[in-house]
Amino acid sequence: MSETSRDSLRERALVLDAADPLAARRGLFALDDDGVYLDGNSLGALPVHVPARVQDVLTRQWGELRIRSWDESGWWTAPERIGDRIAPLVGAAAGQIVVGDSTSVNVFKAVVAAARIAGEGRDEILVDATTFPTDGYIAASAARLTGHRLVPVAPADVAAALGPRTAAVLLNHVDYRSGRLYDLPGLTAAVHAAGAVAVWDLCHSAGALPVGLDEHGVDLAVGCTYKYLNGGPGSPAYLYVAERHQAAFDSPLPGWNSHADPFGMTPEYAPADGSVRGRVGTPDIVSMLTLEAALDVWDGVSVDVVRAKSLALTDFFLECVEAYAPAGRVASVTPAAHAERGSQTALRCDDAEPVMRRLIERGVVGDLRRPDLLRFGFTPLYVGFADAERAARVLAEVLAETPAVAAAGEPAA
Repeated sequence: MSETSRDSLRERALVLDAADPLAARRGLFALDDDGVYLDGNSLGALPVHVPARVQDVLTRQWGELRIRSWDESGWWTAPERIGDRIAPLVGAAAGQIVVGDSTSVNVFKAVVAAARIAGEGRDEILVDATTFPTDGYIAASAARLTGHRLVPVAPADVAAALGPRTAAVLLNHVDYRSGRLYDLPGLTAAVHAAGAVAVWDLCHSAGALPVGLDEHGVDLAVGCTYKYLNGGPGSPAYLYVAERHQAAFDSPLPGWNSHADPFGMTPEYAPADGSVRGRVGTPDIVSMLTLEAALDVWDGVSVDVVRAKSLALTDFFLECVEAYAPAGRVASVTPAAHAERGSQTALRCDDAEPVMRRLIERGVVGDLRRPDLLRFGFTPLYVGFADAERAARVLAEVLAETPAVAAAGEPAA
């Protein structure tokens, strides 16, 4: 590629960054000036104000107030309060999201509860056959425990697989490998038409694009908070229970925190009203309040604006890759259509592992999914167009310097 063409893309990146309404948000995050962080779809960057907030949790709330902080610092109500802060980011009204536990634990709660809500005569649980492995493991365990049959189905075949025996369907909003965005409104409608209950995993969509849980009638949903929501490593997940299902939500993990009278310490379990039913045990307060502080970066941000920038970023990155990369070395597996794309791009590359290692050594941090996918996550709050252009340029340099390797790991003939 000519230097003139390279200069043209660099100049476009600067123009796009200058017009970016989210550009100032970058300063809210701890980032390296000389690097490009494209792994926010695995772990979001640290908001710079969070350490001071956590220090207050440790030294004043815990260190000075101690047990009093359950009331005086609002520890006890944190799961619902923080859930209400996440709600607008996924298109939910207040009172339907509770924060706590891991995504895996919440998937288990949601799938079992969905099977119970569906009622008698329905003995199948459909699961995305290409799902993140843990979702599949949990769904299989939930099926065994509830006496249901697990039916793995490719997302494109879900509508055809639905029937009178379907109790619940567990789907991913965005495929973690390819970045493909699935049709949440259409699939939810199809699940409902079959009389079943829809459970969605939002781990790779919440904070990156509009979800519309209430608008599209989703029954139950789960998601993590350490990716696009920047809650920190291992930050607690969340569980959405649509208001219309809350009275019937029968958790397979009834704990004292979800009891109607938690301090009554009675041997009989009586579930609380509302989203509190999704709680189990004592919440992880330090991690939870870290998440609460991190969510401040979303104040005043429109998810629609985030989505527009996300699509523009991924379009521009793919354009730069096509312009810069040696012919035949990488190929995008991420859908070109905006309606089918999340906020990451995945490039198939036979020697993905050494290529990603060299990229990281040069300050471009993405990740890979074996055997042959390079993943690049675009977090619109802190990734800019110059970042996208630089990442594509460095990728092209690495590809030019790295001999192509066959899929088995041996030098290509």
